[in-house]
Amino acid sequence: MAKILMKGNEAIALAAIKGGIDAFFGYPITPQNEVPEYLSKHLLANGKVFVQAESEVAAINMVYGASGAGARVMTSSSSPGIALKQEGISYLAGAELPAVIVSVMRGGPGLGGIQPSQADYYQATRGGGNGDYNLLVFAPETIQETVDIMKQAFDIADLYRNPVLVLVDGLIGQMMESIDLDRPVTKRNIPPKDFATTGTKNHSGRNIVNSLFLDPQELENHNRKLQKKYDIIKKNETRFESFGLDDAEYVILAYGTMARIARSAITTLKAQNIKVGMIRPITLWPYPKAAFDLIPESTKGIMTLEMSMGQMLDDVLIANNGRHKVAFYGRTGGMVPDPEEIVEAIKTFSKRVVN
Repeated sequence: MAKILMKGNEAIALAAIKGGIDAFFGYPITPQNEVPEYLSKHLLANGKVFVQAESEVAAINMVYGASGAGARVMTSSSSPGIALKQEGISYLAGAELPAVIVSVMRGGPGLGGIQPSQADYYQATRGGGNGDYNLLVFAPETIQETVDIMKQAFDIADLYRNPVLVLVDGLIGQMMESIDLDRPVTKRNIPPKDFATTGTKNHSGRNIVNSLFLDPQELENHNRKLQKKYDIIKKNETRFESFGLDDAEYVILAYGTMARIARSAITTLKAQNIKVGMIRPITLWPYPKAAFDLIPESTKGIMTLEMSMGQMLDDVLIANNGRHKVAFYGRTGGMVPDPEEIVEAIKTFSKRVVN
């Protein structure tokens, strides 16, 4: 298929269809509204399920029920809406139910604004639900990469019986780019959903989908089982991109839209004989700590770039483990930095060091 020009949110929706979605449950909120709008037109026409729920809380609990019945289920929202879904997301993780969740970030806190932001990093990687759980969090840089990840997301969620969160900001949701919807992606061998509440035709006994363990020893055993799964995810699914590290004077850490802006800044700095490499996390959880082993000892320092007040910065400091100086530059509240700001930030690196 030839490349086509699509808006990010609509491309997310179409990629979900190509990824095998059975049902969508959601509620409108800017700047992700085109996702449910597109799916409302195309899911029903193809014999799939689309429901605009009465609230975000209702939507995530519908996801829980449909996933428990064995369906491939998705929801999408933006920052305050994802906050409302946190209890249900914890329930999904606790019950080991696969689901795909798309979060199109906007400025906060509270209702904030509708402009793009990356201030939901904590929300995505630490989670607002209760308990010891993790989501597999992808943070694509382009619409094409978002499409490729969406086409894999349902397989990955099913494989690990765990929610997968695709985290983009409002720029990726609202911009338009040319994409190849048929670009091949890695397929997974998915085991039968023997856990699903579909009756006893293919197995004996009753299936009960639940995250309630009143006996503390049983709950600890369940958490240890979950941790073993998370360790496997860390081993198999951690993703990052790196370039220009071998002789880098400085190394930029950035994800999503900030990585795109950083690329332009790196080109400008190169023309001024300042060598800057970049590490771009593609998974925010698991965080690609091994990438930091690629940074040479001669590098003068690492700069974390975010459209936030510095949330990924915590993971950078942990992964760096004191090896290099770490500086930070960020804009927040929906403000998007331009490449010239990043060029200046690198040139004034010593003034921005945080460790």
